[in-house]
Amino acid sequence: MTEQFTPEFREWPKTPRLFREIVITEKIDGTNAGLHISEDGQVVAQSRKRIVTPDSDNYDFARWAATNADELAHILGPGLHFGEWWGQGIQRRYGMGRKVFSIFNVVRWGTQADEDGTTMKSRAEQSGLVDQVDAVPILYRGVFDQDVIDDLMKELRENGSHAAPGFMNPEGICVYHSQSRGVFKVTLDQNDAGKWEAAA
Repeated sequence: MTEQFTPEFREWPKTPRLFREIVITEKIDGTNAGLHISEDGQVVAQSRKRIVTPDSDNYDFARWAATNADELAHILGPGLHFGEWWGQGIQRRYGMGRKVFSIFNVVRWGTQADEDGTTMKSRAEQSGLVDQVDAVPILYRGVFDQDVIDDLMKELRENGSHAAPGFMNPEGICVYHSQSRGVFKVTLDQNDAGKWEAAA
């Protein structure tokens, strides 16, 4: 006699609603980076795939993090902070003579104050790293709207980067969807052809 098949019940997940808040930021073409900061201010750097050190680095990110560990711990606070390490000598280079670490968590960067009333942004502005630590530029925050996405892509193609004003070859946008908590990219290359190309 064949044994009775008894599968484990698996619930279908709730389907997120599309027309909820999104945050659209410029997608910067550098290298993915992250900083682990402990409660006592220790700083460890990583790339997309591994922990990096000054002796086994990724575009000098670990060396920069080690050199500026105290200020980075003060600016960002404890936690894991993901961002893009970009600028001089990395991917598109953006015509820059320096490198910048731009964090992805733009809401925490600019609006979430700590107990002392300061934000990451305000601490960065008061530090010696004001031109080396920032957040990716917010281009839109509101309800999902395909027309807004198309308009922003057209504006980037015509007017260039917000992260590096005057640079006329930006990569595209990232769309953070609040309900799904997912991030989606739309690029200005042929992989994501859209209405904005017809108007170009």
